[in-house]
Amino acid sequence: MIRKIIKIDEEKCNGCGDCIEACHEGAIKIIDGKARLVRDDYCDGLGDCLPVCITGAITFEEREAEAYDEKAVLLSKQKTSNKSCVSGDKDVTSKVRQWPIQVKLVSPNASYLADSNLVIAADCTAYAYADFHRDFLKSSIVLIACPKLDDIDYSEKLALILQKNNIKKITVVRMEVPCCTGIENATKKALQKSGRIIPWQIITISTDGKILTK
Repeated sequence: MIRKIIKIDEEKCNGCGDCIEACHEGAIKIIDGKARLVRDDYCDGLGDCLPVCITGAITFEEREAEAYDEKAVLLSKQKTSNKSCVSGDKDVTSKVRQWPIQVKLVSPNASYLADSNLVIAADCTAYAYADFHRDFLKSSIVLIACPKLDDIDYSEKLALILQKNNIKKITVVRMEVPCCTGIENATKKALQKSGRIIPWQIITISTDGKILTK
């Protein structure tokens, strides 16, 4: 497929590694002293690495490339996390970027929603999946809810949020249990009610804290 993806000019690259820290997906590595894009399917095309490159070595281009595979990225991070936990290397910094986070408390007019990546998550996911903050919240706004315990139709509020804000993409994070179907269905209804076309995907977490692939 033809899509937007980063391009690295190795002649301009000084090998500082700042882009690696900025790339949440692990698409860039230092090889022979130069930054290189090692996985097309790990690059989401959002360009978080561009602003940190002091030499201007990173730009966008449109070319034939594999589609961005967020599930593959998350599975790779999970494997890395398991290794890190064994060695005692843990990042325990909160990645929450706004408050409140409950769907029913968030105002559709909140400024932090503008031009954001949106994570709509079931309450239990952050407890079941140990690296929830690191893997889902670094560059996203999070809205949480429990379709089983909360007596509310989330689709109305979510539709307003989508109508009033230029949401770039939506990631629904749910548990594998049947009651979590509610948060998935509410998001689908909200998308239909909003009339917006927004890229979205569903990530399912198992009860033993693993990402399930479809």
